[in-house]
Amino acid sequence: MKYNPYAAIASLMMLSACASQTERIELERQSSAFLEQGEAIFNKDAKNRKGWDAPTISDLDQDGYLDILINDHGYGLRVMWNNEGKLAFPYDILMGDLHGVSVGDLNFDGQLELIISRGGGSGSNARNAKIYSVNKQRQLVEWKELKEPLASMRGRTVKLVDLDNDGDLDLLNFAFPDRKMREQNLSENYIYENIGKGEMVIRSTLPSVHGDGQKTLVTDINQDHIPDILLYGHGAVKVYQGREHFDYEDVTKQVLPNALHNVTAIAEIDYDNDGDFDLLFTRGLPFEKGDVFFDKKTKRLGFYTKRGPFQFDDFNIGDTLLIENYQSPWPEKLPYIAEPGYKYPYKGETHSGRTIELVSSDALGFPDDISDSSGVYIGYVGNNKWRLAGNVFAPFSGVVHGVEDYKTSAKPEGLSDLLLENQNGKFIDVSAKVGLIDTEHSTGVTIGDFDNNGFSDVLVFRRGNLISANNALMYMNHSANGQSRVFEKLENSGVFSTELGATGMSGEVLDYDNDGQLDVVTGHERGMWHLYRNQGTLPANNGHVQVNVGLSPNQKASALGALVTVSACNVSQVRRIGSNGANYSMSFNHQLLFGIGSCSDDYQVSVKWTNGETKASKVKANERAISM
Repeated sequence: MKYNPYAAIASLMMLSACASQTERIELERQSSAFLEQGEAIFNKDAKNRKGWDAPTISDLDQDGYLDILINDHGYGLRVMWNNEGKLAFPYDILMGDLHGVSVGDLNFDGQLELIISRGGGSGSNARNAKIYSVNKQRQLVEWKELKEPLASMRGRTVKLVDLDNDGDLDLLNFAFPDRKMREQNLSENYIYENIGKGEMVIRSTLPSVHGDGQKTLVTDINQDHIPDILLYGHGAVKVYQGREHFDYEDVTKQVLPNALHNVTAIAEIDYDNDGDFDLLFTRGLPFEKGDVFFDKKTKRLGFYTKRGPFQFDDFNIGDTLLIENYQSPWPEKLPYIAEPGYKYPYKGETHSGRTIELVSSDALGFPDDISDSSGVYIGYVGNNKWRLAGNVFAPFSGVVHGVEDYKTSAKPEGLSDLLLENQNGKFIDVSAKVGLIDTEHSTGVTIGDFDNNGFSDVLVFRRGNLISANNALMYMNHSANGQSRVFEKLENSGVFSTELGATGMSGEVLDYDNDGQLDVVTGHERGMWHLYRNQGTLPANNGHVQVNVGLSPNQKASALGALVTVSACNVSQVRRIGSNGANYSMSFNHQLLFGIGSCSDDYQVSVKWTNGETKASKVKANERAISM
């Protein structure tokens, strides 16, 4: 089913039939639900070569506007301070090989902390996570080592969670598995207890995983208020139910309908507002070594390879070779050219994608033998053909323009995303029943009530094919018959990116300008960061309330992880602070936005903190913000 809330779009596009393609695209953008904000809001220098996970959202300086942390894997972590709805130029926090990021007040001093997981150089440089405090003047201060230093590892996941219901924030600190540790049957999936003032001690571990199996969702599958953990990213999803004293039991077979493979992200969503959390799974396959995508109409060819020697079939182009978004990682960032193999001359930053342009007379021939060489080699081999071959370790990709023809192999079909409904702690597949039937290679998901009707919608991010614009899939949550819920695809969401050579990654929701509408921020691997402003047309008359949650009444529990319930006009909706679809990270957005549709009655807001403390308040219908 298709959902389009704009009655005027058809006539608008008809009137623009004679307009240029650029004008038509601009008209479509202006009439979409979300509008990308461009350089004035989200500075285009905030680009990335290899983004990592969803952006992390939090009001770091506590000025009432949400800031954005963007992680450019292999370059650094940066913050974009929010100046009353205007995002500042990215400010560097920590440079290097970085992974998961989580935010929370670890020591109850009123300031927020960042914990940042550091990579281990593919196993050659194991390091531990770093912690920074952020004050209201936007100054960041690095913590000294804890009394028991956090474990050195090939760090991946860091998530701050109150695992023992005492109000403070404990730590999930998971690593890419070290071979020697696995040979000794040891796990680096560490679970730390916060024993006071942010000091952490290891209490237990989860079983060791393979590959990228450290992707994590923290939820509560059985509503016992003890956090449960889902691990995924390699092989089948694993479900670990939390017990007391940091103990976890594998209940995968008891709670899931079947083994779930190729899962790229998981988010909790109470899609039917029945009070428990259902689970949304995105699925897809990554690019494989030697993948090539070709469009004869645009004459674009996208390539991807990694880890070992490669040689693509010669490209029939002509005298000039143009490669857009050439992405070759350290140490061989630039290609060797022609038969002599001279280094391509390039001035400027080489971390991000760059444009390679060559004429045949400057690139004649190709080396006789590169079997013992590393790096990328490019040469003009005659008859309008160019050769691209080499030997690389990390992923290498780009888009070649002007290719006349190219034979590609068949690609694996996309996979269906899944919505599993929570029925008394067990999950039932209702994907087809609610209309989630698209088959794509999906990479991420975020949840939000984009039309403020009181029910959570879904935004799924797609992998893409390197050579075409990448459109996210937005599903709006609506009533089918006054009782059951269905998701209808919004055809003109406006959440799309046009950069070539990029791979879809993930995103997060926030109300960055405090206008009562949820906006979207996304990142792409080998692409750009994007901010999309909700234009308030879904429809425009639905009401909302912003619930700002602080410490518990006795000031013994953090707001992170608290359950917030808003009840209005016989509709009750519950959300968890900090919950999102990020693989390795966790946002701390204490400013939850709830849609209340056309309800004009007074409404009830209640909060349950992780230590069991509660607070409830009745709110007048015309109030649009409340602090709890």
